[in-house]
Amino acid sequence: MQEILKQIIQELYGLDIEVTVTRPEPQFGDASTNVALQLAKRIGKSPRDIASEIAASLLDSAKYEKVEIAGPGFINITLGATELLELTRQEPAAIRDNETVVIETNNPNPFKAMHIGHAFNAVLGDTIANLLAISGARVHRVSYHGDVGLHVGKSMYSLLRFADGDFSKIEQIPEQERNTFMSKMYAEGARAYKEDESAKQEINDLAEQSFEPKSGLYVQIYDLCKKWSFEQIDATVKRLGNVATERRFLESEADYRGVLTVKKHVPGVFQESDGAIIFKGSEHGSFDNAFVASNGRGLYAARDLGLMELKNEQYHPNRSYIVTAEEQRDYFKGVIAAAGLVWPEQAGTTVNISTGTVKLSTGKMSSRDGDVITIEWLFDEFAKAISERGGKPTDEVVAGALRYQFLRVKIGSDVIFDINEAVSLTGNTGSYLQYAHARAKSILDKVSSATVPLTELYPEDRALVRKLSEYHEVVSHAASVLEPHHICNYLFELAQEFNRYYEKNQVVGSEQEAHRAGLVLKYADTLRAGLTILGIHAPERL
Repeated sequence: MQEILKQIIQELYGLDIEVTVTRPEPQFGDASTNVALQLAKRIGKSPRDIASEIAASLLDSAKYEKVEIAGPGFINITLGATELLELTRQEPAAIRDNETVVIETNNPNPFKAMHIGHAFNAVLGDTIANLLAISGARVHRVSYHGDVGLHVGKSMYSLLRFADGDFSKIEQIPEQERNTFMSKMYAEGARAYKEDESAKQEINDLAEQSFEPKSGLYVQIYDLCKKWSFEQIDATVKRLGNVATERRFLESEADYRGVLTVKKHVPGVFQESDGAIIFKGSEHGSFDNAFVASNGRGLYAARDLGLMELKNEQYHPNRSYIVTAEEQRDYFKGVIAAAGLVWPEQAGTTVNISTGTVKLSTGKMSSRDGDVITIEWLFDEFAKAISERGGKPTDEVVAGALRYQFLRVKIGSDVIFDINEAVSLTGNTGSYLQYAHARAKSILDKVSSATVPLTELYPEDRALVRKLSEYHEVVSHAASVLEPHHICNYLFELAQEFNRYYEKNQVVGSEQEAHRAGLVLKYADTLRAGLTILGIHAPERL
């Protein structure tokens, strides 16, 4: 429509301009443009006269059922039945065709339990990966984990005390208790580090040993607990509905590469300061940050540079996305700025997507002292709330409710939710949309005649078909800006529109059963397609 309007303006006025077309409220038609107001001064005519001339040209086409002039010169356009139905068959635009993209879809550290913030980042990263794939990109899902450093030292401090020289004490921890056990060990070590100076010194030594262990017992406990952690991480992200990653990167493998890169670029990019090597991030919208410590050990930023090298060597991506909490925003500004100076040819490749924080009634949750809301607790609470409403709390149903609460909020905003509201079947929730799909399928189960493709449009169908016709536009926009909440909003509005249609129009047993069943099927398929992008299962049964 924009191209048609552009061509008409060229023919009528000899002007080549960009035309904006928007979707107005349904009572004003299917599309609207204010281009006549933009042209008025250039042409020297009133906007309404210009709008009338453009409208006359539009009406020459059978594509448009009605073209009306509103207000000072807005042009409101109602599509013909064929064109509106054709829009329901359009696919989202492949705006990233042939691009290679890497995205981290989970990055919790081993040696401590996954918490609700990890769930948020994992769900968001996975859904953004889906949007990237929908837009035509070749997507490589990876993960990145800190298997060395201070958090390891805190856990090992408690683990070694628990073992008391006997590795079998660790081995005997039952599988179902391992995640809670690991969380407890980390919490105890974190408290000791904070409250006891001698413990702090010991933990710093144990953290150093995560790079170069000094005892066989350390290695045994470290290897076993790291294995447990990754088994738990893999199981949990699968339970959340994430697609499996294809490669797990570790800080231990990125460390050497990053330190070497930093040292190679002193003094060009980095500077020595009191024995450490720093980057003046304050000159790049960040803050001055040490990449290598005075003892020569690589720090987080050096490892992130090493990770960039590893990703580039394996995938050669056009874009590499990292989803992190908002408190890391400025940190990544500095790391990405440094990377652009080290590898100018890759400047702009790495993109940090910064999220808000997740809050329950207890407020913000942090893992620094081990006092966290674990994902297991969250699953249990969702399951309890669903059971209290008479539902069956399968992992797919729980994950659907949980994912939707994270995804319906614009990226960067805080996620604040009440668990009971999150599983409601009457509000803007994942549970409501899962129920809506199952309800549509149950209607189709009762249809006696074969459904037919949508080839006709009756007056009572228009509002629902108009909403269905927006799907490809909404998904294309969400994929363009990488914001899943647009799809959440659309699916909720679509379900509401269907409810209005179904309240007024009998499907099963009506004279138009086959046609209306075809409309219900199109609705169910659209709902399922959107939920699939969000990583949410669309149940077949109520």
